[in-house]
Formats: sequence, C-alpha cells, structure tokens
Amino acid sequence: MLPDKSPQPGAVKPDNEPGIELIPPDEADAILDRALEPYLADGWNVFARGVNSVRLTRGMRNLDVRVDLLGQVEIQESGLTPLQESGRLTAWVLLWTILLLALAISAALGIL
Repeated sequence: MLPDKSPQPGAVKPDNEPGIELIPPDEADAILDRALEPYLADGWNVFARGVNSVRLTRGMRNLDVRVDLLGQVEIQESGLTPLQESGRLTAWVLLWTILLLALAISAALGIL
C-alpha cells in the first residue's frame, strides 16, 4: 500500500514565501464591516453574506465586496442575476393578478 501523503487535520503547512502573513478570520470580518459602512449608509441592502464576502443590492445593481487572506478589499459591481430578474418579474405578475382578482370580486359582489 502507498503511504498517505495528504495533510493531516490540524497540521500546519509552512508558508511558501516568507514575509507573507495571513490575517485571522475575525480580523477579516472587521475589515469587511468597515468597508461596508459607507455602502449601507448610502442605501445598499445586504442580499447575501458569506465568511469573507457580502453581496449588496440596490435598484438594478449588485455590489460584491470581498476580503482576501491578506486583508485586501475587492469591490466588483454588476447587474442583476437572471434569478433576481425572474424573481422581480414573478413579484410583479403576482401583484397585478391579485389586484385584478380583487377588482373582479368587488365588481361581482357589487361593491364597485
């Protein structure tokens, strides 16, 4: 049988490059919170939050904010995803259907 060369749980892998220090997860979370403050104050809504990333949405735009293992903040803006587009369309169709149904019931009962 071949020897197992996979890393053992809890084993520390030595850094390939000396001088590069990775930040701990709690520090990455603090950096992410500081990076989000101006966007939340500007009216962006949190759509999804991961370990080191957050997706914000406002109107027809998405904003992805990530913190890498070195503490650098990346911000990428994009349009709505197809799932978000279909959700908005479904919401509008349901709204109009309920409104027309309420009008039809009101007319049938003689309320209007």
